[in-house]
Amino acid sequence: MLPEFYVVHPARLNPHLERARAHTKEWARSLGMLEGSGVWDEHDLDAHDYALLCSYTHPDAGAEDLDTVTDWYTWVFFFDDHFLELFKRTQDREGAKAYLDRLPAFMPLDPATPMPDPTNPVEAGLQNLWLRTVPHLSPAWRARFATSTRNLLNESLWELSNIHAGRIANPVEYIEMRRKVGGAPWSAGLIEFANRAEVPAKVAASRPLRVLRDTFSDAVHLRNDLFSYQREVEDEGELSNGVLVLEHFLGCTTQDAADAVNDLLTSRMQQFEHTVVTELPPLFVEQALDPAECAAVLAYAKGLQDWQSGGHEWHLRSSRYMNAGALEGGSGPWRPGPTGLGLSAADLPSLTGRLGLKRIRSFAHVPHRKVGPSVVPGIASPFPLTLSPHLDVARRRLNAWVAAHGMLSEGLWDDRLLTGFDFPLCAAGIFPDGTEDGVTLAAQWLAWGTYADDYYPAVFGRGSGVVAARAANARLRGLMPVDPGETDGQPTTPLERGLADLWLRTAAELPRDARASLQQAVVDMLDSWLWELDNHTLNRIPDPVDYVETRRDTFGSPLTMALSRLARNEEVPAAFFDSGAARAIEGAASDYACLLNDLYSYQKEIEFEGELHNAVLVVQSFFACEYPAAVGIVADLMQSRLREFRHVVAEQLPVVLDDLGLDATARAGVADWVRDLEHWIAGIVRWHADTARYPERELLARYGGGVVGTGGLTFPLGPTGLGTSALIPGR
Repeated sequence: MLPEFYVVHPARLNPHLERARAHTKEWARSLGMLEGSGVWDEHDLDAHDYALLCSYTHPDAGAEDLDTVTDWYTWVFFFDDHFLELFKRTQDREGAKAYLDRLPAFMPLDPATPMPDPTNPVEAGLQNLWLRTVPHLSPAWRARFATSTRNLLNESLWELSNIHAGRIANPVEYIEMRRKVGGAPWSAGLIEFANRAEVPAKVAASRPLRVLRDTFSDAVHLRNDLFSYQREVEDEGELSNGVLVLEHFLGCTTQDAADAVNDLLTSRMQQFEHTVVTELPPLFVEQALDPAECAAVLAYAKGLQDWQSGGHEWHLRSSRYMNAGALEGGSGPWRPGPTGLGLSAADLPSLTGRLGLKRIRSFAHVPHRKVGPSVVPGIASPFPLTLSPHLDVARRRLNAWVAAHGMLSEGLWDDRLLTGFDFPLCAAGIFPDGTEDGVTLAAQWLAWGTYADDYYPAVFGRGSGVVAARAANARLRGLMPVDPGETDGQPTTPLERGLADLWLRTAAELPRDARASLQQAVVDMLDSWLWELDNHTLNRIPDPVDYVETRRDTFGSPLTMALSRLARNEEVPAAFFDSGAARAIEGAASDYACLLNDLYSYQKEIEFEGELHNAVLVVQSFFACEYPAAVGIVADLMQSRLREFRHVVAEQLPVVLDDLGLDATARAGVADWVRDLEHWIAGIVRWHADTARYPERELLARYGGGVVGTGGLTFPLGPTGLGTSALIPGR
């Protein structure tokens, strides 16, 4: 049974619908997609009605642009069915790869570049559409759209591999990979074309624009999964469907899984709305966009919104999907309760779904609730632990370094706390083969990152000091020059002095690309703390998908992984680290560690710090469940991410190595990189078990008096805001 959908913006229909219908039929026939293709005939194209889809999703497009966009969608759906018949049903991965490898040749960034002769309707259609579309847009758009198209095409191999393995993805993996193979980022690119609203290149990769694309993509795909469950799972044997994924992960009925998918769909749409209202205006100011650029971004956001509403309307009508009875005023069979004219409002589940009222839970958290000791299920390290012989030396050197840079003089930490946190233990497990200086440097990075993570909410007032926090970020970024001699200003605070020292010692011997990657990892971590402050301003528990993805940055995973990767830069080509498999391996390892940290830190964050950013709390809010159930779900997700790590290493990594043609040296470097990540996980598991940062007795000793720290500048527990500016050093 289809759930009640949250669709708050009415769909509109483009007046050029009939022209697009006639045009796309003739176009598809001329390229061999209909009779004789073995995939479609005219009846199939009429029943699918892609012109209706595009007329609903691009209501303001001109007639010629609507023709072009409709042809793009006809082509992409034909590709999907063509790939199904040729390769998914036959499980021919080798043939599928050869088929996909030819397609990028039909998308040259310079349209004057010669293309090969097409050998099938997919190639012919892509060639035709590329030449009709790209002259209207900038080279930056062409590069982004070509990447989205390649992802859409190539990640079909991921679906094929999952079917071959009889394997159902875990929820995090599914959301990430569905964005690529599902094609919504590709659809977002066509919105820029159809609306003549190209996103300025300087903000295209920013967090707000990324979130708009991702939330749009997730909502489109989750909606499609609900409507296509019957066709994909029951008819095609498809395993890449969100309803099936949650049904399997949660161990629940199909209906309960469908309702959970719909809740997630609603949450992603509301995250989209939240981002438009709260994150775009500061972006416009920070990047100094002119009025035309601001208007283009807003027109693009409106286009994404139109697509959501129009796509829903089309799903209610297309013969591709399970939608019987949906247009007659209900989403499915009878529900208990009163019926009849004027009584729909009495159906509380329907009303809640249509209005998206579950979002209220996200803003209703009461901070500093008494929760008691964190419950951590028995978690043994999944990989062997080896500790560096330089552990004791790193311990001595770390305390001296932290004190020398003034981080024990602000009242946030003292020597006892620092010793109990024992960051060298973590560094010794992460880098068991490191030199004395290397292990010490890693411990100092860990200490600095954790100090900064504690410092931001304490000093910047959990939202009231966001402007000051943005200024602090700008100063810290200026202390990490990618090119020598470009340092912007001198460090004046303990946090700045610590980063300046670490950057100088870490980046000095690195090639420029590695320095840029390391800088970006630190900047992403700093920016993620602004996201946390923004959520505290609104007392908003984050959306679960946004939380999991941003948690990687708030935890500092990209930073510590970048430090691990530095040793492999000369052995392994950058193309490997850019591959989907490498990103999936790092993402799975990161999520395992982040979720582990959330289990250990629950009492510290929820009871003592009034935090909103903890996976257990996010699950409690989203599923409206109690703490024990939420712990179980988070622990299950941890194990699921670990299985994903092992699966990609065992099954996908060898394929990538072969596809890239890596030599023996590079393959050995990749094997060492995988071992580095195993050490990373083992070291973090051991540190959480031994550190004094999370046990209740240590929390009572640290926070029991109502302040963080022991002297000098104190940071009171509980709400902060107007009048707390005196907490900022130097004021």
